[in-house]
Amino acid sequence: MNAFEQSWQFMSKGGIMMIPLAISSVWALAVILERLINLQRKKIILPEISNTIESLKEASDIPMAIALCQKHSGPFANLTRLTLEQRRLSKEDLKEVIEEQGRQEIHSLETGLSALETIAGVAPLLGLLGTVIGMIKVFNVISKLGVGQASALSAGISEALITTVFGLSIGITALIFYNFFMHKAEDLILEIEKSTGNLVRKILWISGRSESEEKNEG
Repeated sequence: MNAFEQSWQFMSKGGIMMIPLAISSVWALAVILERLINLQRKKIILPEISNTIESLKEASDIPMAIALCQKHSGPFANLTRLTLEQRRLSKEDLKEVIEEQGRQEIHSLETGLSALETIAGVAPLLGLLGTVIGMIKVFNVISKLGVGQASALSAGISEALITTVFGLSIGITALIFYNFFMHKAEDLILEIEKSTGNLVRKILWISGRSESEEKNEG
């Protein structure tokens, strides 16, 4: 008997509640892998866009920066592009536009985390429900056969213990990764806000200098 067959037999002893627990574990694993891949800093805070923001010195540099942002997707690229495109707005209006769009863009950083949080809370409860079902089976056997039938009692006891173990394991794992990803998303949000604020100051400085040069020429 190979390891897979042994694992399958062990899990099958958990009874009907192993089905939703298995679904929860697969769902949690999918979210975790997706977030590990797509929540990497280099995929969110694109170095080429950061370097472009740092190198902005003239109004003539802005169209090139916009074109670069259009080649990429994601909250950082989208917010940078929007800020550059709406640069002629007043400082207050520009900040309002950025905040409104930012709330929508930043939501993408938290994709799947609500599902992970739900699994972290529900999986232990599913395990507890499986435990209750298993204990009911144990008491039914006791009422019919008495306490001397160890083999008859083992199925219900196994079901009770296995679902508890799986439920807690899934819930704890999901909770750990949920907190990890939330902390990472918050750090990325702060970095995006800092970069966007720096961009706004550069735009205002470039606009102010351009206006000053136009007056001097006049």
